[in-house]
Amino acid sequence: MIARRSVLSGGAGLALALGLTGLTPALAHDTEEIMLWPGTPPGKGGVSGPEKIGGEGSGFGAVSNIASPRMRVYRPNVANGAAVIICGGGGYFRIQLWKESTPVAKWLQLRGYTVFELIYRLPNDGWDATAPFIDAQRAMKIVRTRATEFSIRPNRIGIMGMSAGGHLAGYTALRSDQRLYEGSDSFEQASARPDFAVLLFPVVSLRKPYDTTRTRREIIGSDPNKAAQEAWSLDTHASSDAPPTIIFSAADDPITPPGHGIALFQALVAKGAAAELHIFEEGGHGWGLGTSDQILSQWPEIFDTWLNKRKQD
Repeated sequence: MIARRSVLSGGAGLALALGLTGLTPALAHDTEEIMLWPGTPPGKGGVSGPEKIGGEGSGFGAVSNIASPRMRVYRPNVANGAAVIICGGGGYFRIQLWKESTPVAKWLQLRGYTVFELIYRLPNDGWDATAPFIDAQRAMKIVRTRATEFSIRPNRIGIMGMSAGGHLAGYTALRSDQRLYEGSDSFEQASARPDFAVLLFPVVSLRKPYDTTRTRREIIGSDPNKAAQEAWSLDTHASSDAPPTIIFSAADDPITPPGHGIALFQALVAKGAAAELHIFEEGGHGWGLGTSDQILSQWPEIFDTWLNKRKQD
């Protein structure tokens, strides 16, 4: 588990979330955690040693060496009936909580969403490359099964992801029917299909010219065959029954340039699926909520409006 000094419920992430909303912490509950698995998680591999939290530098506040995958739950005082599972990015070798998923989770919580921040297993820690996808499917099933308990509408459960987390969220949305593990408890009776997907600066393609990401190396290796590149690229799996999807990118992103989002958007539209794409002029990569002087800081409101317009889906 994460050490007390590293709990990310306060500090800059909270200040940013509150600064952009004008809301106060009194409007929401404290966080809680839900373990994904009752014992040893399915899938090959494992970790040694304690869970790690990044110190100074680009990995500040990022978690890795995860042995116990789980969800951190952010309950609103007044639930709007919608839930979002959030997958922070980090190239599948760490999860960017502090600057990506946690402030977004708090923004959504304060707007009435019930939020589940996913702390998933990472291939770089020694787990098989399917482990994060197994965890994401399991998370969807748990949230859907417990929807009534959290005052969630069972047809209003979405998934959101940033960068590699966007790849994880997108793959979960597009391949929810892929049987990645064997399970037989009560949660396994529920569907893993999200009702909507929100992808922020996502890794979409693992093919050239987008073959330089850490995501690609961690999932399919440094010299993958064509079949692996196709199988793990999101646009390959676009279909007419894909969940409604909204994608956000920045034109100056050096890690996942807009071509990723454009490829998925075009593939979804070509199949007749509901999709929307927003490309901001500036922002780079890993922006989370963004800052108040950035136009892209409007994306949470755009998402909220987009979802609320889809009440009949």
